[in-house]
Amino acid sequence: MAEISARKRIWGWMMFDWASQPYNTLLLTFIFGPYFAEIAAGMLMDGGLPQAAARARAQAWWGYGLTAAGLTIAVLAPILGAAADSTGRRLPYVWGFSALYVVGAAGLWLADPGAFDPVVVLVFFGIGLIGMEFATIFTNAMLPSLGSRAEIGAISGSGWAWGYVGGVLALALVLVFFAENEAGVTFIGIEPVLGLDPDMREGTRSVGPFVAVWYAVFMIPFFLWVREPAQGVVRGAPVRKGLRELLTTLRSLPNHVSMSAYLGSSMLYRDALNGMYTFGGVYALGVLGWTVVDIGVFGIVAAITGAVFAWIGGKADRAFGPKPVLRVCIVVLLLVAVVITSIAEDSVLWMPLAPGTAIPDIAFYLCGAAIGGAGGALQSASRTMMVLQANPARMTEAFGLYALAGKATTFVAPALIAVVTDVTGNQRLGVTPLIGLFLFGLILLAWVKPDGDHAAWSESSPSLA
Repeated sequence: MAEISARKRIWGWMMFDWASQPYNTLLLTFIFGPYFAEIAAGMLMDGGLPQAAARARAQAWWGYGLTAAGLTIAVLAPILGAAADSTGRRLPYVWGFSALYVVGAAGLWLADPGAFDPVVVLVFFGIGLIGMEFATIFTNAMLPSLGSRAEIGAISGSGWAWGYVGGVLALALVLVFFAENEAGVTFIGIEPVLGLDPDMREGTRSVGPFVAVWYAVFMIPFFLWVREPAQGVVRGAPVRKGLRELLTTLRSLPNHVSMSAYLGSSMLYRDALNGMYTFGGVYALGVLGWTVVDIGVFGIVAAITGAVFAWIGGKADRAFGPKPVLRVCIVVLLLVAVVITSIAEDSVLWMPLAPGTAIPDIAFYLCGAAIGGAGGALQSASRTMMVLQANPARMTEAFGLYALAGKATTFVAPALIAVVTDVTGNQRLGVTPLIGLFLFGLILLAWVKPDGDHAAWSESSPSLA
């Protein structure tokens, strides 16, 4: 087999971001999430629940579904990461979880408004989300092999930006050709293509199979060009060996203040960001009365700024390191979270406005642009920082812990939003937990060393170094 160049390996690795991003952009945030909330709320109203209560209940169901998927990821991520490090193989895991991604996304076609079963829909969504998250863990763990410590920040930023470009393109295609509004036409005024029935919302729910096909096609360069270093075959039970070494790592964490503080900080701020992504579209639909197409346009704005600022953030990461990038982004997102809770159809920053004004919509678009920009740079810098904090010999395990840190409160944030929304019956109050998560994440970041503490890893776990 011909030698694969370093440039091709980097491009192959970045194609994962391009291929996988539509699950976040189209399904989790801007198209399917709001569609689920719309259909679920309609079903509840048909059952006699008032509109405001039905929309709040639908948001709560969405939150509980994400909670279940998040718990699964949180429990299994570090275990599978440790097992992968024990065998030295990551690509087989990417293959396996890619299959879950495709099956879960394709299954969302079953979200038929005429026979809507929220449990079935949430199960398929969770399968795909679990596949996407685990595939991400194993591809992120390959980042250190793509360049030097000085280069990985720019590589990470470029990959994240490339992913956002893929997300924008996929979202634009869905808005133009598939997703229908209340009039049964797409963004450019045509009926959904391929003979899809707008009355049965086939254009919008076809987004699941669309995302599955997108991923399957664009992962081809990844599997062709990304190679792992040759490893000796590990005999015995890799999960048992991985668990042993994971326990060793966990016991040593108190001796690694920087790593522990970073895991705690990222656990909080990434969860808050995911909450913004996950509930932004649902919030706009319920509070501002937007349609799925409106939310899709909002998504394009957020994804474009995400692509631009992920690339800019990668350059800033290379010049200044990831920690200053993280601080700036968290502050921006904290302020945006405060502003979002103040936006309603007739007010912005708690100041009343004339009925019918477009100012709340404009304010929400601006918030979306800020979330996309700061969020893109934040996520890119976060995985660079994880590389700098981790034990180099246990990188997949470290990204498993990173996923655990993210999911340890990723299921808490949707649960908090779901419970607060349920208790208050108010979507605006429901998203207030995000403010506290950003704030405490920023505070914990103060204990994180910019370049990690690799010397301490070598001293405390010489057998793993």
